[in-house]
Amino acid sequence: MSTALAEPVDRVGRGWTTSLSLANVAIWVGWYGPLQILLARQAEDFAPGTGMSKETLLAWVTGVGAVVSLAANPFFGALSDRTTARWGRRSPWIVAGAAGGALSLLLLAGADGLWLMTLGWCLVQLTLNAAFAAVTASVPDRVPRLQRGAVGGWIGAAQILGAVVGTGLATAAGGIAAGYAACAVFTLAGVLPYVLRHRDLRLAATDRPPWSWRSFTRGFWLSPRRHPDFAWAWLTRFLINLSNALVILYLLYYLRDRLHHDDPEQGVLILTAVDSVALLATVVVGGIWSDRLGRRKPFVRWSGVLMAAATGLLAVWQTWPSAIIVAALLGVGLGVFMSVDFALMTDVLPKAADRGKDLGVINVANALPQVAAPALAAPIVTHLGGYRVLYGLAAAVGLAGALLVGRIRNVE
Repeated sequence: MSTALAEPVDRVGRGWTTSLSLANVAIWVGWYGPLQILLARQAEDFAPGTGMSKETLLAWVTGVGAVVSLAANPFFGALSDRTTARWGRRSPWIVAGAAGGALSLLLLAGADGLWLMTLGWCLVQLTLNAAFAAVTASVPDRVPRLQRGAVGGWIGAAQILGAVVGTGLATAAGGIAAGYAACAVFTLAGVLPYVLRHRDLRLAATDRPPWSWRSFTRGFWLSPRRHPDFAWAWLTRFLINLSNALVILYLLYYLRDRLHHDDPEQGVLILTAVDSVALLATVVVGGIWSDRLGRRKPFVRWSGVLMAAATGLLAVWQTWPSAIIVAALLGVGLGVFMSVDFALMTDVLPKAADRGKDLGVINVANALPQVAAPALAAPIVTHLGGYRVLYGLAAAVGLAGALLVGRIRNVE
């Protein structure tokens, strides 16, 4: 059997973890620079004459991109599982995805209308998901089980840092085209230390399964009856992420319309900063603590309960001070959840040969709530009880996710 399919036993060093984390930062920069700043600026420029408001235009572009992301991550994960290149099965996709992402960002920089903007963003989602699927699968390929919480913590921190760096580059560059160019350069350069310094594991051609479209497409369905732990872990992640998406979706409108905050934009920035600081304070510590105890489920359960309780506060205590407290509690809970749940997910993967594809299926549980949340939240806020009902529902959804982790049997 190829070493690529063996269960890893040797601990990875700080250099490997740092390089992989930097690659994650680079990919998230390619996503967050556009999402936070650049796409919104382009929507303002292109909306006149389309018959749509800038908000509607931006929603359509990002929504189409989200659909591409849902399909691309497991698809490229599956392709990387089958890659037998001399440079390994993950590194070619990391390089190709980052390079394609950089070129797609440059295409967006030159977009002169809605259709080219939409095409460019879809290509960014397609290519960067190829890189992200391969980077994510590198963890179960190389990291032993009782080190995955710590590595998952650093990957979680990388996501937050990527959002900050991407937003900073897009803002400081001095224009839309310059912002995209800065993000493109960082995205490509950031993955190079990992692929150049750390040799990837190579899959032997004899270990690659025979090709058929039928078996390839059927492989994306993982039977809950045959793999119940995987199914319960997926549902746990989906519900907790859906709860979080429901909380943040209308945060600006909540501050403006419900709390009557003097400066709701600044309020969102303050709450985001509080949440991020609390998250960074716990994301690595939670993963390390979980590794040392050799347990995952209690951390996922109680971090989910904490987030659900915090969300419930928004439903019953609707003031600006309470919003700050909720942001801090959500950050603490989400930090622990991000690192330990990632480790738990790698522990329930059905087969070593399908790590990339299966992690791609798991990542659907991150992306799908971004599509489902608006469909649920809009009618609740406008017709079915407003923000109290919305945040009460979000708390119930998150609590259900936290409790269902107990159905997982083969992980402590």
